[in-house]
Amino acid sequence: MNRTLVWQIVWRYLRGKRTANAVPLLSRISMIAIGVASCAMIVLLSVFNGLVGVVQDSYTAFYPDLRIVPQKGKFFSLSPEQIQQIKKINGIALITTTLEDNVLMNNAGKDNQVVTVKGVDKDYFTVNNIAPFISEGNKTITNQGTPDAIVGASIMAMMGMVPNQGINTITLYYPNVHSTSAANPMSAFTTITLTPTGQFTGLQEFDSKYILAALPLVQGLFQAEGQYSAIELKLTEGADEDDVKEQLQKIAGPGYKLESRYEQNQTAYTIMIMEKWAMYAILILVLIIASFNMIGALSLLVLEKGKDISILRAMGAEPSTIKGIFLGEGMLWTMVGGLAGLVLGFIICICQQQFEIVKMQGFVVDSFPVIIKFTDFLLIIFTLMIVGLMASWRPSQKAVRLDLPGLKS
Repeated sequence: MNRTLVWQIVWRYLRGKRTANAVPLLSRISMIAIGVASCAMIVLLSVFNGLVGVVQDSYTAFYPDLRIVPQKGKFFSLSPEQIQQIKKINGIALITTTLEDNVLMNNAGKDNQVVTVKGVDKDYFTVNNIAPFISEGNKTITNQGTPDAIVGASIMAMMGMVPNQGINTITLYYPNVHSTSAANPMSAFTTITLTPTGQFTGLQEFDSKYILAALPLVQGLFQAEGQYSAIELKLTEGADEDDVKEQLQKIAGPGYKLESRYEQNQTAYTIMIMEKWAMYAILILVLIIASFNMIGALSLLVLEKGKDISILRAMGAEPSTIKGIFLGEGMLWTMVGGLAGLVLGFIICICQQQFEIVKMQGFVVDSFPVIIKFTDFLLIIFTLMIVGLMASWRPSQKAVRLDLPGLKS
């Protein structure tokens, strides 16, 4: 039978007649249910993309493009010649040296707390994108006069401090590896006193952990002059990361490992990917549940159109043609409802991006972030096609096997 005629029948069934039976109503309800499900899919996936984007932006403050760390031990040193060789590698825009370890922090009147102090140089703030997350006080470490520090917001709140108030100081204690006096317990530690002049606000894992201070001060605290815990690198735009890593490995030697931003926090990235697919799986279940109504509506449609089926058979229509009509009808219901839902979801996402309608409390951003990805639309459309095919398969089979009076062989 002519395919054009088949699709004309499909479109006619979609419009439906104003009859007293429930088929037109159920078909509209099934399309609305599928539309709501597809709208929820694109909105939730876009919001999840936005949240992941915020987390990844926060990671740029403490995870550089590339990092050199030792295979064993905490600290290491590279010769000035090696540092210069690294700077000359094509694809490296900037290099910074850092030194970090856990210390005991004390503030007058407060309990001791274990935090991580990170010694940084002037290039650190260019290699890492921390400036947008410094919410109060100085954006860099001046190290003029009283040694200063930029402290995580959670640490500041816990210690009851405010940036750039001279009365607020923190003292850091680190084990003195050279101590030999048992009579003087305080000689077992080296100490420095810092004045918080800036505060950064980011993810909880960062602003409840880190204190940034000048690299020479931290090297003195750790008795590790000329040593580092990591060399952090910023790559030029379009640089070949694998090629840069290969050249760095030759210079640094086998005792060091090179880590990309993904490798520095591989567990978190893997969890985020798994969470997105888990959310997608849950939304598919919602879509499948929404399609149950369509199965019932199509089954009723097959019974209602028994006369049409008998006429088509009398005209010589093949079983595959009858089956194709109802498969096409189910796919059409699914795609009309699904695409309408995607359009509505897209409008909701655009409104959230432009007007920040839904707010957030206690997070890095003030409202739910949204990132719309074209690949999500393709994924949802593909899912709609599969679900529509599955939902209409059994009713179409029923149409082929329908036993009509006067057509028995």
